[in-house]
Amino acid sequence: MIRKIVLAIVAVVVVVAGLGVYLGMPQSAADQSMRLPVDPAPLVVETKSGERSFTIEIADDPSERSAGLMFRDAMDDDHGMLFVFPDSKLLGFWMKNTPMPLDLVFIGDDGKVKDILPGEPFSEALIAPGEPTRFVLELKRGTAEKSGIADGDVLHHPTIDAVAGTANGG
Repeated sequence: MIRKIVLAIVAVVVVVAGLGVYLGMPQSAADQSMRLPVDPAPLVVETKSGERSFTIEIADDPSERSAGLMFRDAMDDDHGMLFVFPDSKLLGFWMKNTPMPLDLVFIGDDGKVKDILPGEPFSEALIAPGEPTRFVLELKRGTAEKSGIADGDVLHHPTIDAVAGTANGG
């Protein structure tokens, strides 16, 4: 009798798991990643060696900023996620549930890079520049260096320019 019950339970589990695959339910962490629409305007960074352009997703509300690039394990070199905050403040990020190593580019109200810090996969260590910033651009690790992005470089995108114009009296 117990054997029949165990076999029935196993059969139910197999059917439920099969339905999950059939119905397209997430089966891995990668399936849980948030994908935001690619913004139609490119983000452009003015570097000493010229302009670098990136396609970006914009995380501009609390739920999007909380999820960010969690569970994402791959991203193109010319793609990133721009985190937009309502005001400049001391910001801190962590990499919990993020399997991909990242560059975190901290940007001030003026659109200038304040700091570039590495993000280690799955780390809960705080990543913070120690000065108020308004935006954070996350790129695949090594992209900032390969692109020549450095402290003081200026980033342009309609979202950043709208704030930077105000910050510069424009």
